[in-house]
Parts: sequence; C-alpha cells; structure tokens
Amino acid sequence: MQSSNHRLRDMEQHHPLLSAGADVETGSLAAGVMVGGPHAAHTAGNRTLWFIQDSCGMVCATMTWFLVLYAEFVVNFVMLLPAKNFWYSLLNGATFNSLAVLALASHLRTMLTDPGAVPKGNATKEYMESLQLKPGEVIYKCPKCCSIKPERAHHCSICKRCIRKMDHHCPWVNNCVGEKNQRFFVLFTMYIALISAHALGLSGMHFFTCIKVQWSECSEFSPGVSVLLLIFLCLEAILFLTFTAVMFGTQIHSICNDETEIERLKNEKPTWERRMRWDGMKAVFGGPPSLLWCNPFTGLRLRRLMLLTHGRRAGSEFSV
Repeated sequence: MQSSNHRLRDMEQHHPLLSAGADVETGSLAAGVMVGGPHAAHTAGNRTLWFIQDSCGMVCATMTWFLVLYAEFVVNFVMLLPAKNFWYSLLNGATFNSLAVLALASHLRTMLTDPGAVPKGNATKEYMESLQLKPGEVIYKCPKCCSIKPERAHHCSICKRCIRKMDHHCPWVNNCVGEKNQRFFVLFTMYIALISAHALGLSGMHFFTCIKVQWSECSEFSPGVSVLLLIFLCLEAILFLTFTAVMFGTQIHSICNDETEIERLKNEKPTWERRMRWDGMKAVFGGPPSLLWCNPFTGLRLRRLMLLTHGRRAGSEFSV
C-alpha cells in the first residue's frame, strides 16, 4: 500500500512512527480490557478479562501458585503453629502470610492485565488516511497481526499481538511483561524474593531449635516427614530467591535506564527521549515515591472487575 502522502512498510522492527501514547480510535485497549479470540471483534462495549490461553503458561502459572501455597503450608503448620512462643508465631505468621498474599495478588495483576497490546488489524486504508501523515513520513506495519506498530512495540508469538514496550514473555505469569503490567511484575518478583528469604530464615531457626530438643516436640508431623518437607521448602526457597532477585534487579535496571530487555539484546539505538532513574520509576509505578508503589491492588476497581466477570459468563470471547 503506497500513496503520495505516506508509505506503509511490512517490517518486524520498529522505528519512528506513532507515538507510544497514541491509541487507535475506539479499538484501543485500556488496562484491564481483554482481547477476544482470533476472530473476535474489538468493540468498546465488549470488555472481558485479559487472559492468554497458552498451555505452557497456564501450567507454569499453576505451578507458581502451588509452590507458594506449599510454602505457606510448611511455614504455618510445620514451623509456626507448633512453636511454643506465641509472639514468635504471630509476628512471623502475619508477616509471611501478608507477603504471600501480596505476591499472589501481584501475580494475578500481572497475568490478567493487558500488557499494552496494539489492536489487531488496524492497518487499514481508512485508518491510514485518518492519520493525516506528512509527505514522506514512514510508519510500520506488523505482517503477523496486521497492525500499525507504535514505537518500541514488538510482536509476541505467544500472545499473537504487538506489545508496547515489550520486555519479555514470562511463562510463570502466562503473559507478556509490557508497558501496562511491568509494575505488577516487579512487585511479584520482589514479594516472591522476600517470602523466599523469610522461609529460609524460618527453616534455619526451626532446624536449630529442633536439634536442641526432640524433633517430636517441634512439629505435629513425624521427624522424617518434617525433615523432608523442610528440605523441599529450602530448595524451593533458594531457587525462587535466586531467580526472582535477579529478575527484580534486571527489571529495576531496565526501568532506570528506560530500556527493555528486547531492546538491550537487539542493541537498538534509542530514538526516544529516555526517562532516567527516578523519572523512569515514576513513569512505571505512577506518581512520586510512596507506599502505593508497593500495593498491587492500586487501581483495582471491584465494581469493574465484577462487571468484567459477568460479561465473561455471558459468553464473551476469553483469550488471545
């Protein structure tokens, strides 16, 4: 498609084109709005939860929940409830369970939030004419999802969409990490790292205490079962702590340098004005530094969530 006013190129790379904040008429996707199936039409009134029907991603997300709940079981029923010190059990139980709830909430927000998907099929002649491009101005079209690619957008083969500021696709959250859900992914890695470190500390204290007394007095489970549960918890905590701590560090580094992981790996030269350090953090987390940055429930509207759930039960399309 070519005219005297503009040229449209089928290219996978992204270059100067639409601004990152430009949405596409009524087809733009707000946060919390989910894309329908491959043949679904995107209308403003058809809003459902964003969810990716990928077998590997759903298995990994389920495993994540299982492992966190397993850690809660071992910490609560093997270590804390049998402890003789009431305040030790209360304080550690409240801390660990609160962090676990925040971690799971962050996981859900990451998984069920639209990461910044570009509407499918918007590279039409009518829409191109409505852009009123200047003579010689070039924009780029994704040949895979037939959409105009905004600056810094990349196509995800699993989500089958172009994602604004796509960092990577994470199977553990069954979603891409992009412009609109990176904040929740950072919180998820932070809280998982914290509960992993806390679980390791509690396990060490429990082993030290039980060695000084009889194992039968430390837990309601048999010594053999208790040891096996604690060993598996320690292995899980070490793996999770290592992985999430590294991911948390790389995400903070990427935000402070305003460079996604894909852009770093492809060594792409920035054509945008970078938001460095605190400006980048404010752009991702919203507003000046505050405790709200650590709250995965910020911006969650119960009424809208109920309406979205009701719409899904009414038979709306459910995933990409």
